[in-house]
Amino acid sequence: MSHFSFAEMKEKNNHTAVGLNHPLHFQQPKPIRKAVIPVAGLGTRFLPVTKTIPKEMLPIVDKPAIQYIIEEALESGIEQIILVNSKGKSAIEDYFDSDTALESFLEQRKKFTELDLMRKLSNLIDIVIARQKKPLGLGHAIHCAQSFVGNEPFAVLLPDDLIKSNVPCLKQLIGAYQEYKANVIAVMEIEKKHAPLYGIIEGQMHADNNRVHLLKNLIEKPSEQKAPSSLAVIGRYILSPALFHCLASTQKGAGGEIQLTDALCELLQQEPIIGYRYEGLRFDVGEKTGFVEANLFFAALRPDMKERLKSFMKQLEF
Repeated sequence: MSHFSFAEMKEKNNHTAVGLNHPLHFQQPKPIRKAVIPVAGLGTRFLPVTKTIPKEMLPIVDKPAIQYIIEEALESGIEQIILVNSKGKSAIEDYFDSDTALESFLEQRKKFTELDLMRKLSNLIDIVIARQKKPLGLGHAIHCAQSFVGNEPFAVLLPDDLIKSNVPCLKQLIGAYQEYKANVIAVMEIEKKHAPLYGIIEGQMHADNNRVHLLKNLIEKPSEQKAPSSLAVIGRYILSPALFHCLASTQKGAGGEIQLTDALCELLQQEPIIGYRYEGLRFDVGEKTGFVEANLFFAALRPDMKERLKSFMKQLEF
């Protein structure tokens, strides 16, 4: 595998096709203050429960999956969350909103522990709602957040990817963005036989940091034989607002949807993008087995559940 150095990275930045007034300002990157979380999907893999309950509200132990994602953003320094929602999924908005009737009831019953929990939840972080009126894909969902993001770089977190790490995954990406002054995509090592399930990157490894790869191309769900690497894209991104211009000109692709991958490939022609091999354990809570695995893992971390859970698992015969 070929390598690139920090000097070569700077050279690419200096000779990028965009002008000095480019909104990302690679030479002095702006802080990442806002994060977009698309939650408009129908969650058909979890039917029938998702007929009335958004899949993002399905609990991992005793918190909905979406709360883990928002807490990761908060711990990474994000100041505002833009939830891209759709009709019929107001339960997500309601969960993070204040409920004066419930708080009054808890106060009257002197349930102060629960009252404090409810107040902390409603004050967790500034959340605004963007609406995706038609199910036109992930790229379209992100484009719906443009008016809230404005002309500044931003994060994207996909709620199906739950990542447990000592340093929040998004915070790792923000560190890479600040150091290398480029768009950043989270990647992880996979077996190539699983390539048809992911977007796969083609790129050069950094000479001094094997977690960093300068992208040459991005291929959505290639066959095992055509996969250019074993590095798969995971749902964490730091992106320039130039992406919105790419999304605006992106035609409908697979499934009649506007694909984020297609827009990223266009962005790659204008600006550098690096793949960052993050440190952490990832669960795909958008599918049933990963959801159950996440519940078992996070329950096992709880002192009040660990021993009983271990004893129960020993009794099971597979």
